[in-house]
Amino acid sequence: MLKYGIPVAVSVGLAYFLYTNVDIGAIATSLKQDVNYWWFLPVIVVSTMSHVFRALRWRIQLREVDVKPSLSALVNSIFGTYFVNLLFPRLGEVWRCGYISTREKAPFSLVLGSMVGDRLSDTLTVFLLTVFTFFLAGDKLMLFLNVRGDGSSSGLLGSWVLWACVALLVLGVLFAVWVVRSDSGNPVVAKLRSTLTSLWDGFAAIWRMDGKWMFLFYTVMIWGCYFLQLYIASFAFSFTSGLGVVAVLVLFVLSSLGMAVPSNGGLGPWQYAIIFGLTLYGIGSFPLSTPYDPQASAFAWLVWGVQTMLLIVLGIYAFISMEVDRRRLAKKEK
Repeated sequence: MLKYGIPVAVSVGLAYFLYTNVDIGAIATSLKQDVNYWWFLPVIVVSTMSHVFRALRWRIQLREVDVKPSLSALVNSIFGTYFVNLLFPRLGEVWRCGYISTREKAPFSLVLGSMVGDRLSDTLTVFLLTVFTFFLAGDKLMLFLNVRGDGSSSGLLGSWVLWACVALLVLGVLFAVWVVRSDSGNPVVAKLRSTLTSLWDGFAAIWRMDGKWMFLFYTVMIWGCYFLQLYIASFAFSFTSGLGVVAVLVLFVLSSLGMAVPSNGGLGPWQYAIIFGLTLYGIGSFPLSTPYDPQASAFAWLVWGVQTMLLIVLGIYAFISMEVDRRRLAKKEK
């Protein structure tokens, strides 16, 4: 209930909150008059390539721990991951590790460790992008962090939920360190120690692997694609086509931070972050007033909707492809 119920509740609650604070008719008018939909074709191509680059990056880590699936299997696993995450947030990562470990007959914890390294590198990238963006547009980001949507003080930085999560994270890290360093013979502790050690081995492969520079290259390509698809999408709308690189970078960082909120495919937090960010550049009023600006709302919902539809299509393709692959392997074993 906690793992899957809360993200669904957050998604539904925020989506309802956004829905009740927008003018649907005005958004529909904006979608008819302000959008050149042809721009979404390169958005779809770039977005798809980001998943391929993620598969290529993960392959480097897996090869270091002597797990060598085909690139097509890895691409399918990435497509499937985001599809599963739409239904059950964060479960997709566990699912893809289970799929690869089963297909390759490899230890699950070892494959999971490589995935943890994959995600930690993304967390570090978001942090570095946020720091970089602070140098370019720190005043805009501080408004997001310090001010609520209605203009009152005590925004995200003043939220007890944020600091409670930070405290739980610190306690979790300390507990993991104690388990690894403990010489307790308790079977539960021993099992945890074995699992954490395997996870660390998978993560540590990043530092000792031969393809460190290619790993860095693919990381740049993944996040470059993420930014580029939002930047290209800005040209699809008449009111955002002149935003510029820095403004889109601010939107990108805000939306990346919003994705940290557990929800189904970013439903709710992503739109709110984008709408808030657009008000910082004159599209809508700051602080936010209801109903939200129809142009900002149209941008947030359409860009998210295109991305989500792409994930659904790629997910369906992945599961069909995996079934074909499963039958092929079964025949080969016979």
